[in-house]
Amino acid sequence: MKIVVAGATGSLGTQVVEAVRAAGHEPVSISRETGVDLISGVGLTEALRGASAIIDASATSSTSTKASIEFFTTVTRNLLAAERAAGVPHHVAISIIGAAKVNANYYAGKAAQEEILRAEPDGWSLLRTTQFHEFARQLVGHGKLGPFQGVPQMRSQPVAATEVAAELVAIASGDPRGIEPELAGPQEEKMSDLVRRYLAATGQRRPVIELSIPGAWGRGMRDGSLLPKAGTRRGRQTFDEWLATQSR
Repeated sequence: MKIVVAGATGSLGTQVVEAVRAAGHEPVSISRETGVDLISGVGLTEALRGASAIIDASATSSTSTKASIEFFTTVTRNLLAAERAAGVPHHVAISIIGAAKVNANYYAGKAAQEEILRAEPDGWSLLRTTQFHEFARQLVGHGKLGPFQGVPQMRSQPVAATEVAAELVAIASGDPRGIEPELAGPQEEKMSDLVRRYLAATGQRRPVIELSIPGAWGRGMRDGSLLPKAGTRRGRQTFDEWLATQSR
């Protein structure tokens, strides 16, 4: 089975490509590096020909509400149009648990992406998950405040990106089923604690300061809107188990 991976060079996309290969399928990576532009649509239809499914693991680094909505709506519409032209029967997307409830900043883009897919009559599957363990590492890279490390006040239940990647491939290997059962990490954590543990494990010495982000974005991170409901499926790998695999 030929499975196309959009955003194949990203944090999740690279793991999806490996999961496709591990499952015995043929991965086709598409990104600007491979001559395919998800925003303009250049090269997209040609790259999709002969595929049985596409997994959209694309993402934007912007946290702006306007930019996030523009990115995810443009990419999703371009992919759906190219899939119809190329005859690809299955579109697999990933979103964030609680994104539609928060519906602000980055989460507004994911909510808009969900809305586009839900308007489609068929041919798609959508998996919502919690943030990945790697999110703590991303915050470390973007939150330095002089000698301190800024971290938003946030409740999270992080899940292993490798487990999410395997789940997306399993979904892509079957028929489109619409909204899939959600997947969360094994336990709730405070993001500031995760960042402290990451810094310590990687030999970085910076005091961590919790920041109260204003508006709906910050409120959603603080009030548990991004946490799974009771009974949600849980992944196996804990944050500390993932952390043990990270080198200094």
